[in-house]
Amino acid sequence: MFKRPRADFWRVGIAPIAIEDLPDGAALKQIRQRITWLPDAGPWRYLADPFGLQRDDALHVFVEAFDYQTKHAVIERHELGLDLSWRSKTTVLARTFHLSYPFIVEHDGETFMVPESHKAGEIALYRAHGSLDNWVREAPLLKNLTGAEPSLIRYHGQWWMFYTVVGAHATDQRELHVAYANALTGPWKTHSLNPVLTDRAGARPGGSPFIAHDGALMLPVQDCSETYGGAIRFLRFTQLNDSRIVFEHTDARFTGALVSDDYQSGFHTLSSFGSLTLLDVKQVRRSREKQWIDFKRRARRLVANVGL
Repeated sequence: MFKRPRADFWRVGIAPIAIEDLPDGAALKQIRQRITWLPDAGPWRYLADPFGLQRDDALHVFVEAFDYQTKHAVIERHELGLDLSWRSKTTVLARTFHLSYPFIVEHDGETFMVPESHKAGEIALYRAHGSLDNWVREAPLLKNLTGAEPSLIRYHGQWWMFYTVVGAHATDQRELHVAYANALTGPWKTHSLNPVLTDRAGARPGGSPFIAHDGALMLPVQDCSETYGGAIRFLRFTQLNDSRIVFEHTDARFTGALVSDDYQSGFHTLSSFGSLTLLDVKQVRRSREKQWIDFKRRARRLVANVGL
């Protein structure tokens, strides 16, 4: 029997709890009714990979905005009030290549973004120039690398980046890589032990690294053992330096079912947002309309190529 084509849709939420106070999924499940969800992205579109910051009386959430009709994503900024009332959205970064995972870094009075841009063959640093709607490419951090989900933190006086590498046989879903630098702008060095972890059940970064209440460095990672972005787990680091890395998975596991009845098929971002936490969850839809959308997209591409 013919199966209807599958499409994944993600939804972004804001949970009223700090990421440091999420030892396990039970804490999140208790507050599921208090989660604020960003507005629906529209037909055949979704929002994912949320990261954010606060400016005066506004909260700003940066997301991947994906459109199945073009199979392309840009970075949007969604503005909310301090009461979490939604105000507006703006496309703030768009390129000819796919963009996602707009990781935000605030450092020395400046605001930076390190989005995933693996199709450009680099992990690059962008700086907010004049406003949060104008981003200028500052510098490549890692060149000639199909890096994905770059997640940065300054730890013990040094910058650390956790990322994965897109390659054959879904290496990006099972390998964790590490790089380090003395300055945010580099030069960055890839760790000699890369990949430091190979585990489809918890290696691909999935949000912002943070310092736990006991001082340990924690990294959200994706459990892709059953499906891409199926759940979030934590890696707890006990040693992290240029010659040795020691870590373990904690018992915590976060699934879409903890926070939503309609989006239970995945959970692949958990990021710090001050006293709040940003997250996304997945719903799988099957529809024959997906075939028509794919056909029209390929037809447009063919016509454009013929025109060349």
